[in-house]
Amino acid sequence: MSTITFVTGNANKLKEVVAILAGSDGETKVGKFSISNKKLDLDELQGTIDEVITRKCEQAARIVGGPVMCEDTCLCFKAMHELPGPYIKWFVKYVGLEGINKMLDGFDDRSAQAVTTFGYCEGPGHKVRLFQGRTDGRIVSERGPTDFGWDAIFEPDGFQTTYAEMTGPEKNKISHRYKALSKLRDFLLAQ
Repeated sequence: MSTITFVTGNANKLKEVVAILAGSDGETKVGKFSISNKKLDLDELQGTIDEVITRKCEQAARIVGGPVMCEDTCLCFKAMHELPGPYIKWFVKYVGLEGINKMLDGFDDRSAQAVTTFGYCEGPGHKVRLFQGRTDGRIVSERGPTDFGWDAIFEPDGFQTTYAEMTGPEKNKISHRYKALSKLRDFLLAQ
């Protein structure tokens, strides 16, 4: 069995990824692969969504010296032509959820896309494969727990609740992360 190192130090993200990718029964295996995690301080890169995750994954593969998967989650506002995009975590950190909401004041369009891109690389020198999921929604006033990024201000289309107000299994069935991980899981199972 080969081990894939998921590069994250975020316990909530690791729990969610394992639940979607490997199953909710606590398994950490997908086909012939087992999933472990490691926190790495990777360079904070600038560029498009695909460029950011590709470079993060290449750097992680060099450091780990083997198979890795990296994830980058974005929040893209239609009114701002997909910004803040891959820089959303810095906006959450420095202006908070209320500040992010205020960024859209003055715009008629509050629609957004939650985007997750997973990169998988077999190791140093190998091509990075990308798996992306997108969920349409809109930015709303903060509702629900605020301990997981911007979930409390993103209401997916067709729902009256934010991601933060949903149960884990409910969110995992429709989320951008689920959509990306489904593609990655299919790829890994075919190996």
